[in-house]
Amino acid sequence: MTQPAPTSEFAAWPEAGPSRVPAWIYSDPDLFKKEMETFHHADCWSYVGLECEVPNPGDFRRSFVGQKSVLITRDMDGQVNVLENRCAHRGAPVCWNQRGHAKDLVCPYHQWAYSLKGDLEGIPFMRGTPRPNPGMPKDFDKSQNGMKKLRTRVRHGVVWATYSETAPDFETYVGEGVLKFLDRTFPGRPLRLLGYSRQLLPSNWKLYFENSRDPYHATLLHSFFTTFGIYRADAKFKVTPHPNGHEVIYSHFDADARNVRSDVTAEMKTLKEDFVLEDMSVVTPTDEFKDGLISSLQIFPSIFVQQHGNILALRHILPKGPTETELAWTYFGYADDDEDMQRRRLAQGNLVGPAGFVSLDDSEVLAQMQPVVDACPESVQVVEMGGRDNLEPSDTAITENLIRAFYAFYRKEMGL
Repeated sequence: MTQPAPTSEFAAWPEAGPSRVPAWIYSDPDLFKKEMETFHHADCWSYVGLECEVPNPGDFRRSFVGQKSVLITRDMDGQVNVLENRCAHRGAPVCWNQRGHAKDLVCPYHQWAYSLKGDLEGIPFMRGTPRPNPGMPKDFDKSQNGMKKLRTRVRHGVVWATYSETAPDFETYVGEGVLKFLDRTFPGRPLRLLGYSRQLLPSNWKLYFENSRDPYHATLLHSFFTTFGIYRADAKFKVTPHPNGHEVIYSHFDADARNVRSDVTAEMKTLKEDFVLEDMSVVTPTDEFKDGLISSLQIFPSIFVQQHGNILALRHILPKGPTETELAWTYFGYADDDEDMQRRRLAQGNLVGPAGFVSLDDSEVLAQMQPVVDACPESVQVVEMGGRDNLEPSDTAITENLIRAFYAFYRKEMGL
């Protein structure tokens, strides 16, 4: 199926609605610019980091909101702030290091100095020099020339920020249904940072968003999921779209399911009968939450929160251009984890990340997809599994309801 290539500012969406996705949206540079303003710099809350990444007064860490570099700081009063990483003088980045510790923030270009709250504190030669040089105008007001401060919400150890003064509070933006699962992973227990990894995907950010809200592919593509019963189509699932582009997926893990064979498993061509691991703890989680669930959720526009067994990971999705996306992984646990649980988290972490036994499948598929959608902008993707018009929660993984629900939301916000 094809549609005319775009001839106006943006082409019309196919008449079939969110069950059809036009390929031109994955490479159009003007559309990408509008997405950044609509979703990252307007009435949305973005994930920027964990509070445990800046544990002490004076700590800072770089992050992003959309394409804009921001800083998470813990000021000398112990408060966490999010500041745009841009000097108010000439626009240079104030901090070039990924993380660090400082009493104040000094721009390397002209040494304008800011407090960790973002207030301008000092300017070299502000009052001139002994030779004829008046310095800054006498009415220059330092209080009006600090770093841009974002609205910030720290909830149970997670730092969120928004550029908008009109966005609803964070809890309202996320909604009760999503907060329930967010608080399951972040119940207020102190967190322990375990590590990072980063990768650059040669694909549009929406392709990655589709992938991570597509349980249909997960039960077919990933050998480790199907072979070891971690995430299979014959498990009990709940796949729920939520307002504002958010979603929640959970399934019930049963270690014995890896030995079950049925008409459903016959469809799973990646299930390997003779595949075993030397260390089966990598694919055998303990039920630390006492509910038997494996869960994941997306809080739009920036973060995917993952609990697959004992893996606790955040995927920070950072659009870098129409055909390039950075994926910043943060691995964490709880400060009171014992040594055995820490080892389990690290071992099971081999399933995810840039070279993860599972995640590398997705990276390769998306890298192969982008050149095709670039070359065929007139083509249209078919998204009908689980019902052409179904945007409702589903009790099966064999559905594309989350993708349809996302594009219904996307079209409305983008005016397409």
